[in-house]
Amino acid sequence: MDEASTSASGVATRRAFPPARSGVYYRFTQQNLPAWKPAMTPGCLIATFLVIGIIFVPFGLFCLQTSNHVGEIIRRYDVDCVPNAYRGNKQSYIKDSSISKNCTLEMKVPDHMRAPIYVYYELENFYQNHRRYVKSRSDKQLRFGAKYTADSCSPVEWDDNGFPIVPCGLIAWSLFNDTYDFTHGSKEISVNRKNISWKSDREHKFGKNVFPSNFQNGSFIGGGKLDPTVPLSEQEDLIVWMRTAALPKFRKLYGVIEEDLQVDETISILITNNYNTYTFGGKKSIVLSTASWLGGKNDFLGHAYIVTGSLSIFMSILFALIHVKYPRPQGDLNCLSWNRKNNNS
Repeated sequence: MDEASTSASGVATRRAFPPARSGVYYRFTQQNLPAWKPAMTPGCLIATFLVIGIIFVPFGLFCLQTSNHVGEIIRRYDVDCVPNAYRGNKQSYIKDSSISKNCTLEMKVPDHMRAPIYVYYELENFYQNHRRYVKSRSDKQLRFGAKYTADSCSPVEWDDNGFPIVPCGLIAWSLFNDTYDFTHGSKEISVNRKNISWKSDREHKFGKNVFPSNFQNGSFIGGGKLDPTVPLSEQEDLIVWMRTAALPKFRKLYGVIEEDLQVDETISILITNNYNTYTFGGKKSIVLSTASWLGGKNDFLGHAYIVTGSLSIFMSILFALIHVKYPRPQGDLNCLSWNRKNNNS
């Protein structure tokens, strides 16, 4: 509908009114579309909390039981693998290449562990989530090669002769390089190092025709080295390491033991203690763990369900007592705005 009006110059103009407020678009923008708008009565609210509690508490107990059946052995070794003569100056030990870094520790199996048994290395006080550290990489270079070396890899992008480093960046430069070998008596326990990384990373993020070059060749040497004859898509230690952790304490998969370990067996672990965590006060541990349908050993999920379910049951009892002691008459649902509108129509 239009309305005639006169402007300051005396010329007649017409002012357009907005369209009628009945279209679907208007009802959508005003959140006035048909919807379920329940009126929560005390009885409905009490029943809802009670049902949540009845479901969550047993499920939490089930999750805890499942987690307790996961076998796990953790052994910290960054201190035990330092010779007594260097306990007061660990940095000089780890930086001196003339000192043997081999270390043998024993680990007793407390419970029967069924294969597959996952071998992890665990680092603590290592902040892979630091902004500069996370950004120091080139995903295009990892996929397509040296021509995509980017400034984002700084300060590890070019070697001392000005040639591009592949893979570049601080993440690759700090590659973890401790090694583990397991024996039981005179029998060697083999560790499968294949397929420890994500298949999507191997196939889509790391190039099959991209090979390491000029890596750890300069004066600025960090962690482990890479075989220049093996493409990045097959360097699974690197692929696992490049998937950065969100917390300063994290685990990364080293390999898989594909045989059972019996209860009370004593396993000898030959460790090559190469990785320098002493400069920043970090800790290193080796972890052997089985897995369940929930994953590894973790009690948090079970505790979370139990706490949430218990609080829900407590709230349902509290609301029931309040409703019994201080009852309130329920209002007329026809007086609600959406019901009143429907009745008028």
